Amino acid sequence: MRWLAERFIIGLSLISTALLFLCVVVVTTSVFWRGLDAYNLQLIFGTVNPLDALLGRKPVFNGLLPALAGTALLVCCALAVATPVGLATGIYLAEYAPSRWRVVLSALFDILAGLPSIVIGLSGFAVTIYLHRLFPGRIGPCLLISALSLGFLVLPYIIRSTQLALESVEPAARLTAPALGATRWQTIRHVLLPASTSRILGGIILAIGRAAEDTAVIMLTGVVASAGLPRSLLEQFEALPFFIYYISSQYSTSDELEMGFAASFLLLLLCGFLFLLAFVFEKFLTRNFSTR
Repeated sequence: MRWLAERFIIGLSLISTALLFLCVVVVTTSVFWRGLDAYNLQLIFGTVNPLDALLGRKPVFNGLLPALAGTALLVCCALAVATPVGLATGIYLAEYAPSRWRVVLSALFDILAGLPSIVIGLSGFAVTIYLHRLFPGRIGPCLLISALSLGFLVLPYIIRSTQLALESVEPAARLTAPALGATRWQTIRHVLLPASTSRILGGIILAIGRAAEDTAVIMLTGVVASAGLPRSLLEQFEALPFFIYYISSQYSTSDELEMGFAASFLLLLLCGFLFLLAFVFEKFLTRNFSTR
Protein backbone atom coordinates (compact mmCIF):
# COMPACT_ATOMS: atom_id res chain seq x y z
CA MET A 1 0.00 0.00 0.00
CA ARG A 2 2.83 2.38 0.89
CA TRP A 3 4.56 1.53 -2.39
CA LEU A 4 1.36 2.31 -4.31
CA ALA A 5 0.92 5.66 -2.54
CA GLU A 6 4.51 6.62 -3.29
CA ARG A 7 4.09 5.73 -6.95
CA PHE A 8 0.89 7.78 -7.07
CA ILE A 9 2.63 10.84 -5.60
CA ILE A 10 5.54 10.51 -8.04
CA GLY A 11 3.17 10.12 -10.98
CA LEU A 12 1.05 13.08 -9.89
CA SER A 13 4.20 15.24 -9.50
CA LEU A 14 5.45 14.29 -12.96
CA ILE A 15 2.08 14.97 -14.57
CA SER A 16 1.77 18.35 -12.81
CA THR A 17 5.29 19.35 -13.88
CA ALA A 18 4.67 18.23 -17.47
CA LEU A 19 1.36 20.13 -17.64
CA LEU A 20 2.99 23.28 -16.30
CA PHE A 21 5.85 22.99 -18.78
CA LEU A 22 3.36 22.40 -21.60
CA CYS A 23 1.36 25.49 -20.60
CA VAL A 24 4.51 27.64 -20.63
CA VAL A 25 5.49 26.33 -24.05
CA VAL A 26 1.98 26.81 -25.48
CA VAL A 27 1.61 30.36 -24.12
CA THR A 28 5.10 31.44 -25.24
CA THR A 29 4.73 29.87 -28.69
CA SER A 30 1.25 31.35 -29.12
CA VAL A 31 2.43 34.85 -28.22
CA PHE A 32 5.41 34.54 -30.57
CA TRP A 33 3.33 33.11 -33.42
CA ARG A 34 0.53 35.69 -33.20
CA GLY A 35 3.06 38.50 -33.61
CA LEU A 36 5.19 36.77 -36.24
CA ASP A 37 4.47 39.24 -39.07
CA ALA A 38 5.39 42.22 -36.88
CA TYR A 39 8.98 41.21 -36.09
CA ASN A 40 11.12 43.66 -38.03
CA LEU A 41 13.16 46.78 -37.40
CA GLN A 42 10.07 48.93 -37.81
CA LEU A 43 8.61 47.30 -34.70
CA ILE A 44 11.46 48.76 -32.63
CA PHE A 45 12.40 51.94 -34.46
CA GLY A 46 9.21 52.81 -36.37
CA THR A 47 9.94 54.86 -39.46
CA VAL A 48 13.10 56.37 -37.97
CA ASN A 49 16.57 55.28 -39.05
CA PRO A 50 17.87 52.89 -36.31
CA LEU A 51 21.16 54.77 -35.94
CA ASP A 52 19.37 58.11 -35.58
CA ALA A 53 17.01 56.57 -33.03
CA LEU A 54 19.78 54.98 -30.95
CA LEU A 55 21.82 58.19 -30.97
CA GLY A 56 18.78 60.24 -30.03
CA ARG A 57 18.90 62.37 -33.17
CA LYS A 58 15.25 61.73 -33.98
CA PRO A 59 12.40 60.75 -31.63
CA VAL A 60 10.64 57.40 -32.09
CA PHE A 61 6.88 57.68 -31.76
CA ASN A 62 5.61 54.62 -33.66
CA GLY A 63 8.11 52.01 -32.47
CA LEU A 64 8.79 50.15 -29.23
CA LEU A 65 12.27 51.50 -28.49
CA PRO A 66 11.02 54.10 -25.95
CA ALA A 67 8.83 51.48 -24.24
CA LEU A 68 11.73 49.00 -24.07
CA ALA A 69 14.09 51.63 -22.66
CA GLY A 70 11.45 52.87 -20.23
CA THR A 71 10.68 49.38 -18.95
CA ALA A 72 14.35 48.47 -18.46
CA LEU A 73 15.07 51.76 -16.67
CA LEU A 74 11.93 51.42 -14.55
CA VAL A 75 12.81 47.89 -13.38
CA CYS A 76 16.44 48.83 -12.66
CA CYS A 77 15.40 51.90 -10.63
CA ALA A 78 12.77 49.94 -8.70
CA LEU A 79 15.29 47.22 -7.81
CA ALA A 80 17.95 49.80 -6.95
CA VAL A 81 15.52 51.20 -4.38
CA ALA A 82 14.05 47.94 -3.08
CA THR A 83 17.08 45.63 -2.97
CA PRO A 84 19.22 47.39 -0.30
CA VAL A 85 16.20 48.03 1.92
CA GLY A 86 14.90 44.49 1.41
CA LEU A 87 18.26 42.87 2.15
CA ALA A 88 18.81 44.98 5.28
CA THR A 89 15.29 44.29 6.59
CA GLY A 90 15.58 40.58 5.82
CA ILE A 91 18.89 40.39 7.70
CA TYR A 92 17.35 42.21 10.66
CA LEU A 93 14.36 39.87 10.78
CA ALA A 94 16.49 36.73 10.51
CA GLU A 95 19.37 37.66 12.80
CA TYR A 96 18.57 40.56 15.10
CA ALA A 97 14.81 40.91 15.63
CA PRO A 98 13.28 39.61 18.91
CA SER A 99 11.08 36.57 18.29
CA ARG A 100 7.83 38.46 18.99
CA TRP A 101 8.72 41.27 16.59
CA ARG A 102 9.84 38.71 14.02
CA VAL A 103 6.42 37.05 14.04
CA VAL A 104 4.55 40.35 13.79
CA LEU A 105 6.76 41.83 11.06
CA SER A 106 6.81 38.58 9.06
CA ALA A 107 3.00 38.54 9.07
CA LEU A 108 2.94 42.21 8.07
CA PHE A 109 5.25 41.65 5.09
CA ASP A 110 3.24 38.61 4.01
CA ILE A 111 0.14 40.82 3.98
CA LEU A 112 2.00 43.51 2.02
CA ALA A 113 3.07 40.88 -0.55
CA GLY A 114 -0.59 40.14 -1.21
CA LEU A 115 -1.64 43.77 -1.46
CA PRO A 116 -3.32 44.55 -4.83
CA SER A 117 -1.03 46.60 -7.03
CA ILE A 118 -3.82 49.06 -7.80
CA VAL A 119 -3.83 50.07 -4.10
CA ILE A 120 -0.10 50.83 -4.25
CA GLY A 121 -0.65 52.69 -7.52
CA LEU A 122 -3.36 54.79 -5.90
CA SER A 123 -1.04 55.56 -2.96
CA GLY A 124 1.67 56.61 -5.43
CA PHE A 125 -0.88 58.80 -7.19
CA ALA A 126 -1.76 60.48 -3.87
CA VAL A 127 1.94 61.14 -3.24
CA THR A 128 2.21 62.58 -6.74
CA ILE A 129 -0.64 65.02 -6.07
CA TYR A 130 0.93 66.07 -2.74
CA LEU A 131 4.35 66.65 -4.34
CA HIS A 132 2.75 68.53 -7.22
CA ARG A 133 1.07 70.89 -4.75
CA LEU A 134 4.30 71.23 -2.77
CA PHE A 135 6.45 71.87 -5.87
CA PRO A 136 3.99 73.18 -8.49
CA GLY A 137 5.22 72.79 -12.06
CA ARG A 138 8.32 70.87 -11.00
CA ILE A 139 7.13 67.40 -9.91
CA GLY A 140 4.23 65.43 -11.36
CA PRO A 141 3.63 61.87 -12.54
CA CYS A 142 7.07 60.63 -13.54
CA LEU A 143 9.47 57.72 -13.80
CA LEU A 144 10.89 58.29 -10.31
CA ILE A 145 7.52 58.00 -8.54
CA SER A 146 6.64 54.92 -10.62
CA ALA A 147 9.98 53.32 -9.68
CA LEU A 148 9.48 54.12 -5.98
CA SER A 149 5.95 52.68 -6.09
CA LEU A 150 7.14 49.51 -7.85
CA GLY A 151 10.01 49.25 -5.38
CA PHE A 152 7.49 49.27 -2.55
CA LEU A 153 5.45 46.65 -4.41
CA VAL A 154 8.35 44.18 -4.72
CA LEU A 155 9.94 44.96 -1.35
CA PRO A 156 8.10 42.20 0.61
CA TYR A 157 9.35 39.53 -1.85
CA ILE A 158 12.99 40.53 -1.27
CA ILE A 159 12.56 40.85 2.50
CA ARG A 160 10.93 37.45 2.98
CA SER A 161 13.25 35.62 0.57
CA THR A 162 16.28 37.09 2.37
CA GLN A 163 14.89 36.21 5.79
CA LEU A 164 13.96 32.65 4.82
CA ALA A 165 17.28 32.13 3.04
CA LEU A 166 19.28 33.16 6.11
CA GLU A 167 17.10 31.12 8.47
CA SER A 168 17.54 28.01 6.32
CA VAL A 169 21.34 27.93 6.73
CA GLU A 170 22.38 24.78 8.59
CA PRO A 171 22.97 25.27 12.35
CA ALA A 172 26.47 23.76 12.07
CA ALA A 173 27.54 26.44 9.58
CA ARG A 174 25.87 29.12 11.68
CA LEU A 175 27.73 28.12 14.88
CA THR A 176 31.19 27.52 13.40
CA ALA A 177 32.18 31.17 12.89
CA PRO A 178 31.21 32.37 16.43
CA ALA A 179 33.10 29.39 17.85
CA LEU A 180 36.21 30.69 16.05
CA GLY A 181 35.76 34.17 17.50
CA ALA A 182 33.86 35.89 14.67
CA THR A 183 31.46 38.69 15.52
CA ARG A 184 27.81 38.49 14.58
CA TRP A 185 28.25 40.73 11.53
CA GLN A 186 31.34 38.79 10.43
CA THR A 187 29.29 35.58 10.66
CA ILE A 188 26.55 37.14 8.51
CA ARG A 189 29.01 38.65 6.04
CA HIS A 190 31.35 35.68 5.57
CA VAL A 191 29.16 32.64 6.31
CA LEU A 192 25.41 33.23 6.15
CA LEU A 193 25.17 35.52 3.10
CA PRO A 194 27.47 33.39 0.88
CA ALA A 195 25.56 30.25 1.90
CA SER A 196 22.21 31.78 0.99
CA THR A 197 23.12 33.84 -2.09
CA SER A 198 21.20 31.68 -4.56
CA ARG A 199 17.99 31.80 -2.48
CA ILE A 200 18.25 35.57 -2.04
CA LEU A 201 18.80 36.00 -5.78
CA GLY A 202 15.72 33.85 -6.32
CA GLY A 203 13.66 36.45 -4.49
CA ILE A 204 15.24 39.28 -6.49
CA ILE A 205 14.51 37.45 -9.75
CA LEU A 206 10.90 37.09 -8.65
CA ALA A 207 10.87 40.83 -7.93
CA ILE A 208 12.22 41.55 -11.44
CA GLY A 209 9.36 39.67 -13.05
CA ARG A 210 6.80 41.35 -10.79
CA ALA A 211 8.15 44.84 -11.51
CA ALA A 212 8.41 44.28 -15.26
CA GLU A 213 4.85 43.05 -15.77
CA ASP A 214 2.85 45.34 -13.48
CA THR A 215 0.63 47.87 -15.20
CA ALA A 216 -1.72 49.18 -12.52
CA VAL A 217 1.00 50.96 -10.54
CA ILE A 218 2.60 52.77 -13.46
CA MET A 219 -0.76 53.73 -15.02
CA LEU A 220 -1.44 55.95 -12.01
CA THR A 221 2.04 57.30 -11.44
CA GLY A 222 3.70 58.29 -14.69
CA VAL A 223 3.41 56.09 -17.79
CA VAL A 224 1.87 57.52 -20.99
CA ALA A 225 1.28 56.19 -24.49
CA SER A 226 3.77 58.47 -26.24
CA ALA A 227 6.68 60.14 -24.48
CA GLY A 228 9.81 59.18 -26.44
CA LEU A 229 13.02 57.95 -24.85
CA PRO A 230 13.27 58.71 -21.11
CA ARG A 231 15.53 61.72 -20.60
CA SER A 232 15.00 62.32 -16.88
CA LEU A 233 13.63 60.53 -13.82
CA LEU A 234 11.23 63.45 -13.36
CA GLU A 235 9.52 63.03 -16.72
CA GLN A 236 6.77 60.74 -17.95
CA PHE A 237 7.80 57.62 -19.83
CA GLU A 238 6.63 54.68 -21.92
CA ALA A 239 6.59 51.05 -20.80
CA LEU A 240 5.86 47.74 -22.51
CA PRO A 241 3.13 46.52 -20.07
CA PHE A 242 1.14 49.70 -20.59
CA PHE A 243 1.65 49.56 -24.37
CA ILE A 244 0.38 45.96 -24.43
CA TYR A 245 -2.66 46.92 -22.36
CA TYR A 246 -3.33 50.01 -24.48
CA ILE A 247 -2.93 48.38 -27.89
CA SER A 248 -4.92 45.27 -26.96
CA SER A 249 -7.85 47.34 -25.71
CA GLN A 250 -7.78 50.06 -28.38
CA TYR A 251 -6.62 48.27 -31.55
CA SER A 252 -8.51 48.97 -34.76
CA THR A 253 -6.59 46.76 -37.23
CA SER A 254 -5.07 43.30 -37.14
CA ASP A 255 -1.63 44.85 -37.62
CA GLU A 256 -1.96 46.74 -34.32
CA LEU A 257 -3.01 43.54 -32.54
CA GLU A 258 0.01 41.71 -34.01
CA MET A 259 2.16 44.55 -32.71
CA GLY A 260 0.67 43.95 -29.25
CA PHE A 261 1.62 40.25 -29.37
CA ALA A 262 5.09 41.14 -30.61
CA ALA A 263 5.45 43.59 -27.72
CA SER A 264 4.39 40.82 -25.32
CA PHE A 265 7.10 38.55 -26.66
CA LEU A 266 9.65 41.36 -26.36
CA LEU A 267 8.60 41.80 -22.73
CA LEU A 268 9.28 38.09 -22.16
CA LEU A 269 12.70 38.49 -23.78
CA LEU A 270 13.45 41.55 -21.66
CA CYS A 271 12.52 39.66 -18.48
CA GLY A 272 14.70 36.76 -19.63
CA PHE A 273 17.61 39.15 -20.18
CA LEU A 274 17.18 40.64 -16.70
CA PHE A 275 16.98 37.13 -15.22
CA LEU A 276 20.22 36.29 -17.02
CA LEU A 277 21.87 39.39 -15.56
CA ALA A 278 20.72 38.33 -12.09
CA PHE A 279 22.13 34.84 -12.68
CA VAL A 280 25.50 36.26 -13.77
CA PHE A 281 25.48 38.57 -10.74
CA GLU A 282 24.78 35.57 -8.50
CA LYS A 283 27.76 33.70 -9.95
CA PHE A 284 29.92 36.79 -9.46
CA LEU A 285 28.89 37.13 -5.83
CA THR A 286 29.37 33.44 -5.14
CA ARG A 287 32.86 33.47 -6.67
CA ASN A 288 33.77 36.72 -4.91
CA PHE A 289 32.63 35.48 -1.51
CA SER A 290 34.19 32.07 -1.92
CA THR A 291 37.66 33.51 -2.59
CA ARG A 292 37.73 35.42 0.72
